[in-house]
Amino acid sequence: MRRAGAIVGAVIDLLKAAVAPGMTTLDLDKIAYKEITRQGAKPTFMGYQGFPASICTSVNEEIVHGIPGDRVLLEGDIVKVDVGATIEGFIGDAAVSLAVGEVTPEATDLMEHTRISLEVGIKAAQPGGRVGDIGAAVQAYGESRGYGVVREFVGHGVG
Repeated sequence: MRRAGAIVGAVIDLLKAAVAPGMTTLDLDKIAYKEITRQGAKPTFMGYQGFPASICTSVNEEIVHGIPGDRVLLEGDIVKVDVGATIEGFIGDAAVSLAVGEVTPEATDLMEHTRISLEVGIKAAQPGGRVGDIGAAVQAYGESRGYGVVREFVGHGVG
């Protein structure tokens, strides 16, 4: 699991450094594919239930699991990238929101509180606790800041 997670982390670092106005979401996918395969892993999402790409990319109002394509990223966009890598039978999977150039104060606030909600969720993960405790902590934090949770996309397997 550690190796798979490290590969995903390396891909996310590359995408953070590369994202810029004028790129397409397919450009991001190509960067991710190259790095995942360079490290000897397989893009987890590629081929899963017919998914045609290495990563998921969702821009602005798109929530999750968008398919990379010819959409050009513009100054001020927020692009969410979801990266999965499979190696030695283990899957690493993580998602991050990236600012494309300069974003509005509202977008900055959303991204900051999203990051903090992740930290709140991590702190809620305790031995003997329930997975629901993590989700409840994240939801409570987000709602206290005026944000909500898209309930159709909560939860994830681990291990």
